[in-house]
Amino acid sequence: MESQNKVTLKDAIAIGIGGMVGGGIFAVLGLAVSLAKGGTPLAFLFAGIIALFTSYSYSKLSLAYPDRGGTVKFVNEGFGKGIFSGGINNLLWISYIIMLSLYASAFGSYAPNIISLTGTKSIDTHLFITSVVLLATLINYYSIKIVGRIESITVFVKLIILLAFVALGIYGLFGNENIAQLNPANWETPLQLITGGMVIFVAYEGFELIANAAPDMQDPKSMVPRAYFYSVGFVVLLYIAIAIITVGSLSFDAISQAKDYVLAEASKPLIGQIGFTVMTIAAMISTFSAINASIYGGSRVSYELSEDDELPHEFTYQLWNKPIGLFITALFTLGVANFVNLESISTSGSAGFLLIFAVVNFVAFKNAEEIKAKKVMPLIATLLCFSAFVVLLVQQFGSNRTGVLIVGSIIAVCFLFEFAFKRFRH
Repeated sequence: MESQNKVTLKDAIAIGIGGMVGGGIFAVLGLAVSLAKGGTPLAFLFAGIIALFTSYSYSKLSLAYPDRGGTVKFVNEGFGKGIFSGGINNLLWISYIIMLSLYASAFGSYAPNIISLTGTKSIDTHLFITSVVLLATLINYYSIKIVGRIESITVFVKLIILLAFVALGIYGLFGNENIAQLNPANWETPLQLITGGMVIFVAYEGFELIANAAPDMQDPKSMVPRAYFYSVGFVVLLYIAIAIITVGSLSFDAISQAKDYVLAEASKPLIGQIGFTVMTIAAMISTFSAINASIYGGSRVSYELSEDDELPHEFTYQLWNKPIGLFITALFTLGVANFVNLESISTSGSAGFLLIFAVVNFVAFKNAEEIKAKKVMPLIATLLCFSAFVVLLVQQFGSNRTGVLIVGSIIAVCFLFEFAFKRFRH
């Protein structure tokens, strides 16, 4: 019976792919094209390379420190339960909230294209954002089992639709005049391509969820590395293919006008209005399932942090038989999704995870002998993540100063809160 409850390789790969191909690609594709133009596939490749190097560190850490706490456990193993680790882990919780806000914003951008509630798109967007977050929260309060069932079904639905989009899109590229936009003459500068990749890095972050399942795998030594590399490798190729088809199917002007729901718009040249509708529905299903799963994940992080004395112990209290962090996570998500623009949300989420991954990679480098890792791999991953973090902030400071200030404020608040909390608690 015990083996029946174990996570198989197929399950672990599905967790990784499901975590990455959530709402991110639907939310950030248009933003990536606006930043990288014809070089958008390269931008996704740059972000994917960082994800692949980081997954090496995660695979080694998952085997050495198997724990359902995942990233929180790794940071504490590397730095102990002090102010620094507490600040980074608090940033992880806030990054979950930002990621949830990104998914909610994407749902709010796609839904009004097929359902009009008030006749005014901007109002409809906010109504849909609020409704989807509240619905997912209620489902989480009602039953965690239902959350799991919804996620397991939607992973396959969205993958089938996206793979169909790729297959039809490759065929549709032949004879499409917009394919010339992929020419290097239409690429942005190398630094801008890297920036584009880093802004949308949040679309890759979900592979870290495999760490939470590592303790329950049947044969961790064999399965954990394969689960990380197969899932990340598959998603990198999928995202590059989607980027090529989108840029090759629509003019830059059309992409700019439909920036918030560009994947649906890119389906129109393939099979007309039916394609637009099907992809819109796919986006709604995908973003809803991502919100549904991530709200629980975010509340779980806050619960673990309170147990580790990195957040007030009150976060372990129950509200309607669930950790109070679930309610707080949902409340913060509603505020961010409704009042912060998409680019700032994406920048904040990507910056947060790049900094967190830089720290996790450094832990793998520091503990390389203990976790049986080749030092050069986590070292390269650390440098890549931290350099990407710096490049992202520097480049975005000129065009999206608000987003950079939000990032700086979030990081400062996370560490100042932890410092004040530790002082107050002692």
